[in-house]
Amino acid sequence: MKTEIRRKIDSFLMEWKRSPRRLPLVVRGARQVGKTHSIRKFGASYKSFIEINFVDNPEFKGIFSNGYSAVDVIRQISFFNPSFQFIPNETLIFFDEMQEQPDCSTCLKFFAEDGRFDVICSGSMMGLNYKKISSNSVGYKIDYVMHSLDFDEFLYAKGYGDEIAEDIFTHLKNVTPFSDAEYGHLYNLFLEYAVVGGMPAVVREFIQSGTFTNVGEMQRQLIFDYEEDITKYAEGVDKARIKAVYRHIPKFLAQENKKFQISKVAKNARSRDYLGSVEWLRDAGIINVCYNLDKAELPLKGNYNESKYKVYFHDTSLLMACLDEESAEDLRRNKNLGTFKGAIYENLVGETLVKAGFDLYYYQKENSQLEMDFFVRTVDSLVPVEVKANDGATRSLNMLVNDSAYKDIKFGIKLANRNIGFNGKFYTIPYFCAFLLKRFLKDVEF
Repeated sequence: MKTEIRRKIDSFLMEWKRSPRRLPLVVRGARQVGKTHSIRKFGASYKSFIEINFVDNPEFKGIFSNGYSAVDVIRQISFFNPSFQFIPNETLIFFDEMQEQPDCSTCLKFFAEDGRFDVICSGSMMGLNYKKISSNSVGYKIDYVMHSLDFDEFLYAKGYGDEIAEDIFTHLKNVTPFSDAEYGHLYNLFLEYAVVGGMPAVVREFIQSGTFTNVGEMQRQLIFDYEEDITKYAEGVDKARIKAVYRHIPKFLAQENKKFQISKVAKNARSRDYLGSVEWLRDAGIINVCYNLDKAELPLKGNYNESKYKVYFHDTSLLMACLDEESAEDLRRNKNLGTFKGAIYENLVGETLVKAGFDLYYYQKENSQLEMDFFVRTVDSLVPVEVKANDGATRSLNMLVNDSAYKDIKFGIKLANRNIGFNGKFYTIPYFCAFLLKRFLKDVEF
């Protein structure tokens, strides 16, 4: 029996459908995060669902040959498939694999003005120039960024309802520690998520089989699939450089400071020669880039150095696929993160923050031991976030929250394998609560 995974986009799509003026929707996201599946499922709520896949049915690439107006495009679609029904106000047109026909973006304005049919576009972010789409569709589209599953979606897939996330948040908001039994159970679920990752096909296989048997093989296939897509879609920049950056990500995550150093990617490599490669991987949704702040102060945007950054996989399953087979097997069987736990936890936290809507920033002061893994913010406060693989000293976090020189910092957060607590200066929060940080920071008072 196939496991149906509930996704956050499901409720977003239903709200979009109820909106009195539904502008065309562009669903963005990395390869294989579940975009097509979710949109198809949503399409069942219409009397007529028309899917145009520019990879499976390349003949549809010609539907814009006579123009981009809704009337012209519908006429051409009907020419290639006369069985499609176009029922005003009851039809969803889905343009999938949009990267194969980016001119599709030009028609969005005309469908918005026509107003009779709902339109959703999607496709791999690889090879898809979203800047071009934006320039063609300003004011006539809505963008939605879809990620792989976050922890609460993983819990839904495991059979839990909304109440588990609400219960976790209640503990977090009230700074109420979990009982030993609650903590142990939630942490074991989080370790499963850490090992499996959030890619829907891998999660579905794990849930259905109840074992990790095929998980590693599927994760390794994702690595190969992404590399094949780099070969296929990378244009205007050196494909070899993109692959070199892509292949070195695990190496840098295994380092103590996680900083990405171009000089270690290739001999005599220069940062400016590889900047386009990093940007391409970021725009393709494969990596999350965390920039070094010039100063530990607000505002975050405009206060960072583009030449100093750390790089994380968009989903931790890709990092798992890069481990040696013995370590990966130990991890899957025993959920023993071992020597890799620093890299795994930090990648997981970076991934979680991005999925919650944060941009990624870190701080490393020149000629100093002061460094901080991540920074987020409230309306009026800069919040340092330290990721502790081992429950050791929090020297940098204490320095930042206690030193009056950091005037924008009022409190901090330590993410660790520890129960909830607050010592008057920083909150200690278990890893499995990290997906609720955005919501928590809206409610926290200090």
